[in-house]
Parts: sequence; structure tokens; C-alpha cells
Amino acid sequence: MRKMLTIISNVLRGSASRNKCDLHKLEEGPPLQAMLSREEGLQYYRTMQTMRRMELKADQLYKQKIIRGFCHLYDGQEACAVGIEAGINLSDHLITAYRAHAYTLTRGGTVREIMAELTGRRGGIAKGKGGSMHMYTKNFYGGNGIVGAQVPLGAGVALACKYLGKNELCVCLYGDGAANQGQIFETYNMASLWKLPCIFICENNKYGMGTSVERAAASTDYYKRGDFIPGLRVDGMDILCVREATKFAAEHCRSGKGPILMELQTYRYHGHSMSDPGVSYRTREEIQEVRSKSDPISMLKDRMLSNNMASVEELKEIDVEVRKEIEDAAQFATTDPEPPLDDLCNHIFYNNPPMEVRGTNPWTKLKSVS
Repeated sequence: MRKMLTIISNVLRGSASRNKCDLHKLEEGPPLQAMLSREEGLQYYRTMQTMRRMELKADQLYKQKIIRGFCHLYDGQEACAVGIEAGINLSDHLITAYRAHAYTLTRGGTVREIMAELTGRRGGIAKGKGGSMHMYTKNFYGGNGIVGAQVPLGAGVALACKYLGKNELCVCLYGDGAANQGQIFETYNMASLWKLPCIFICENNKYGMGTSVERAAASTDYYKRGDFIPGLRVDGMDILCVREATKFAAEHCRSGKGPILMELQTYRYHGHSMSDPGVSYRTREEIQEVRSKSDPISMLKDRMLSNNMASVEELKEIDVEVRKEIEDAAQFATTDPEPPLDDLCNHIFYNNPPMEVRGTNPWTKLKSVS
């Protein structure tokens, strides 16, 4: 018989503080109980470990100067990405900011394609021309480099969902640093007026670019920022809390009630980007405390072991397989050739250009003068 675990997620107001879900303009929130099967637990564990190892490998390659340019890592926030994806469908749509490697993976990209994109190789998911911030898959509209700019784009995708009538929605992700952008409030207004099926999600990892949320925002209740839009504040380190809250939000959107806002309280272990050491505005002790008490992977692992849903050996086997996958991908990403110069003007359009694009004539042969 399949092993099934009932977890008390404590996702309603007034319950345990770590898993508490605060509500804004909602009479009720996600359910008190969440079901976790053995198969789901193992799948979540594998995906989160893959994300963690992939980001740590990216850190290593960046320090070796094999990855260049901007590189924003997601380690520490894995429960957000995996929990969100467990609460929606792959036919739904998702758009995020530049911390995008993990979502590229959950949306169907492979570790090999992601690593090769980071190193600018031909086998990358954007043919080696997008880099860390610009990766795309079906129904995933990428990481976006302009702070907050993905939010109005996501509302546009949600408008298309409503217009086409396919009962799909768009998950629109942004960070606490972007939450103060004016374009986000304009988007709230439009999405509410038109009742767009859009889940606005603020991944609040406590720090923007070099500063804490308390120093950057007069109000850190990001789940209330939609004002007239209902909101939830969720423990973003607990994958089951994120999953159940996302299911609740998705049902809200699909029932025609319009947009909903979620704040996921999470934490990033690295700095804002690889150029930020991440310890000038917070202490190493703080980071270590989060790692020891609230790590999303460790919490899922402990939960599964304590309920006899998996053995230590079984999870170690997954760890070994994940490490091998990452090493194989890194090997590919450092040996695959870079895209040829002739490719520079290609891939601007999804298919053949409907018209001539100024300065990008695909028949023009380009020459390197370096």
C-alpha cells in the first residue's frame, strides 16, 4: 500500500508562527491539512536537491571565470519554486525576474541546457545568447533583467489567458526589492479592474540589492500591498505550505474572482548576485542559523524520515544521482562550442521573420574584427 502522510501545515491565522499564513481581505485561507505521498516527497526532494547542486556548481564556475556577467543564485529558496509548480499545471504560465535558473528547470528545461546557457554555449536553452537572466521554455516567459518589468508582462499573459478562455492563469513572480516599483501598482489596478487570472507572488527573501527589507520599505507587509486585491503571507521555506497556498490561489483565479497576491517568506543563502558577497549587510551567523533551522530541503528530509516515508540510504542514493547529473552537465557546459558569429542575427523571431528587421539582415555575413 502506498505510504501516505498527513501533515498539519498550520496554514491558518493564529497557528504556529513559523508556518502561519496571514490573510488579507479573505475570510478563509488554505486548508489546515496537507497530504504528502511518498512519491511526491521523493520527487520534491530530488528536484530541490537538483536546484541546490546546480546553483552551487554555478557559483563554482563563476569563481573560475567560466560563467561571466550577471548571475543571481536561488539556493535557499527551492521550496518556493517546487511548491508553486506543485500547485499549478504546466499548461499555466509563469514569468519571473532574473533569479530564474530554478524555474527554467521546473518549466521543462534540463540541467545541461541551463548550465550551457550560463557558460554561453551553443547547447544552451537560449542557444548561448541569453545567459543567466534570459532563459525561456514553453509557457515560461523567462527571467527578466529590468526590476519589476515582468509584472506588467505577466498581466498581459493573464489577459491572453482570459481572452482565449482556456481556464489557464499566469503566475507573476517578483522580489521584495521590486515590490516598491510603480509599475507593479499600476498592474495591480489593471488586473483588478479586468479580473485577470493572475497570481502575483512576492518572493520576500528579506534582502534586496545590498539592504534589508526594513531599510527599503515603509511597510514590509507585501501581501497587503495590493490593497483591494486579497492576499496571503506564507512560510516560503515549507514546501507544503507553498503548495497548498498556491492551490488555493489558483482556485481563486480560475473561479473568476480576479487576481490574488501571495508573499512567500524565504531566504537566499548567496548574495543578491555573484558580485555581492552577501555578508556586508548581514552576518554569517544569521545565514548559518537559517541553514540549521529552516532549510527547505532539510525540513522535507526530516519530515519524510521521521514518518518512515523514506530511508537515509534511499535519500543518499538520490543525492549521488543528482551530483552525477550536475557534474555531467558542467562537463558539457565547459566543452560545448560557443555559438558561431553567423548565429548572432538569428533566433530573433520564433519562426521566420515576417519582415526585414533593421540591422539584422540574416543574409549578411558577419566578420569578427577582434
